[in-house]
Amino acid sequence: MALVVYWYDFVCFGIVAAALLVSLWMLWRRELASTSEDNIMYQSLLVARPDTYDRTVQAIAIPRNHVGSAQLWTSCWKGVHPGWLLATRFISFLVMAGFLLADFLKWDATIFVYYTEWTFTLALVYFALGTVISAYGCFVSLKKPAASGKGENPVFLEGDVEETGTATSITYKEKESRSTVRLQSHRAEEAIQERAGFWGYLMQIIYQTCAGAIVLTDIVFWCVIVPFLSNTHLGLNVLMGCMHSLNAFFLLLDTVLNSLPFPWFRIAYFVLWSCLYVIFQWIIHACGFSWWPYPFLELDTPWSPLWYFLVALMHIPCYGIYALIFKAKNAIFPRLFPRAFVRSF
Repeated sequence: MALVVYWYDFVCFGIVAAALLVSLWMLWRRELASTSEDNIMYQSLLVARPDTYDRTVQAIAIPRNHVGSAQLWTSCWKGVHPGWLLATRFISFLVMAGFLLADFLKWDATIFVYYTEWTFTLALVYFALGTVISAYGCFVSLKKPAASGKGENPVFLEGDVEETGTATSITYKEKESRSTVRLQSHRAEEAIQERAGFWGYLMQIIYQTCAGAIVLTDIVFWCVIVPFLSNTHLGLNVLMGCMHSLNAFFLLLDTVLNSLPFPWFRIAYFVLWSCLYVIFQWIIHACGFSWWPYPFLELDTPWSPLWYFLVALMHIPCYGIYALIFKAKNAIFPRLFPRAFVRSF
């Protein structure tokens, strides 16, 4: 069968190409930015707040693209041992792996033509990687526990996930002028600013990609596919309903506990992930695959450019929903639990 390409298909190609280029430009501008540029104030995720009247400022200027190594396995709740985050991630991994295996045994490898399965597998990779890194963090905290001399909750500090560093703590004293912050320990500053290694950044990227992709898949599934697009290729059942619920539940639970930042510019990875899936669909259909898992991705209709444009726009609110959840976490929990919660940035 000859491959037929219509003029409006080139519009769809252009939309995806534009999304790819804009995403790569954002990453070049932000992810690869110099550490001396585009600095903002981040609150330390690793230092317990003091209980004394002498207020402590836990802020330090670091670049937007920074991911601290200890942020990967410490909790945003003071006094919560990294083991709890490890247990949460490991249980999430086991449950999701069980559902993915059941889905594979029921349908075979063709399930991976669906964006849902791609995203579910990506979330599984995140929890697997998070489990390994959290286990390493627990090992470090057992070797070098750090506890306050005034009975405060213990704080867990470490070096890079790949390169073992030293555990230190930082204290900033607010002087007469609130705008003046003096660093008490030069080594502590280096510990806060120490970047995560390759695996740490990979974990952060997967986390933020999953956040947008899970919101997108669950909204499309529950609001579009279930009411309107159920077909013979998409037999709706309890298993599919659980997979489109547990992915969001486990990621939200991890978000409540973890100390990972959530900068807006990493929406680019989410867009790249979706573009990769669309290109995969084009390739398998060019090779003779006969049906589209999602009708709004079909290229043989004059309405396809509009559908592609709308799906591309959906990435902004889907990522924005999770960004608002993250912002609400940092806005509400500090008010409800001022002595127990440390903001993540």
